[in-house]
Parts: sequence; structure tokens; C-alpha cells
Amino acid sequence: MIGRLSGILLEKAPPQLLVDCNGVGYEVDVPMSTYYNLPHTNEKVVLYTHLIVREDAHLLFGFGTPSERALFRQLIKISGIGARTALAILSGMTVADLSQAVTLQEAGRLVKIPGIGKKTAERLLLELKGKLGADIGVVGGAPRDDTQTDILNALAALGYSDKEALAAIKNLPAGSSVSDGIKFALKALSKG
Repeated sequence: MIGRLSGILLEKAPPQLLVDCNGVGYEVDVPMSTYYNLPHTNEKVVLYTHLIVREDAHLLFGFGTPSERALFRQLIKISGIGARTALAILSGMTVADLSQAVTLQEAGRLVKIPGIGKKTAERLLLELKGKLGADIGVVGGAPRDDTQTDILNALAALGYSDKEALAAIKNLPAGSSVSDGIKFALKALSKG
């Protein structure tokens, strides 16, 4: 598996790039979210990648962040969502926005993405529910630190949904330890 490419960006033709890695040129398809953050051609670029091997092709997909790649991998596990559709979803929404839409079960935000209809949006919400929070690393659109991740994982292990867990740590005091955070969250959940 090719997990990461580091090299010189030779060509940009959305959604495809050509990256020279020590004399070998890799063609990589990227979502527009990654494309917009690329350096100019002939400059160094680092991409996190996912390789799909099919009978008729080897397809390499690149992402600017590990969280984009993790979301891509979650999306392609869903029945009826192929790599191209997953790229379209990542091109239409940020990882934080999609995580928030799934947590709040907002199908209306997903149907705005070209190629995503109502049924596909509902299937995405159902399949991704409970899977995005800990894997992708965002709370309400903001990056989360390791302490918050540990607290959310503990709450999920206790059977709380992502939505409940996110609401419980919303007012978590800054600098809380994991054990204090879990106690705080459990108190908040017992009041709700």
C-alpha cells in the first residue's frame, strides 16, 4: 500500500495531479478541498494516499490531511459509494462539516453536493452515525485534542451516542484531565 507521497508537484489538472517522487511520476486524484490547498507547480508537496487496486486499474487518491483520508476510507466502505462519489463528497464539504452533519443528522446539507440524492444522503447519515466522531477528530467543526478524544471514546464505550457525548463535553473546562472530563460529562448527561 502506498500511504504517503512526498515529491515535486509537476502538473495540476483537477482532479488529477502528477507528483514526481525521485524520478517516478505518480498520477493522483484529489478532492477539491485538497486541490485548493496545493502549492504551485514545481514545489514540494506531501499527500496522504489511498491505493485502490482493481482488475483493470490501480487508482491512487491523495489527501492533504490524514483526517480527509480517514473520511474517504469510511465513505468507500458504504455500499453504493465509490471512490469518485467519495471524492465528490470531500470536494463539497469539509471533514468538520460532514462530521457535524452526521452528528446532527442533517440530510439537507448532503443533498447540496452534486451526485448525492435524498436516498444516498440518508444512507450516508445512517452508515456514518457513530463512526465519524472518534475517527475523524472534530467536535462541532473545531479540531479536538487528545483529552477530548479520550473522553468521547470513553462515553461511546459507555453507550452514549456521538450527539450526547458532544453535548456533554461542550462546556468542558479547559485543561481538564481525562478522568475529570469523564466525571464532568457524566454529571452533565445525568442532568439532561
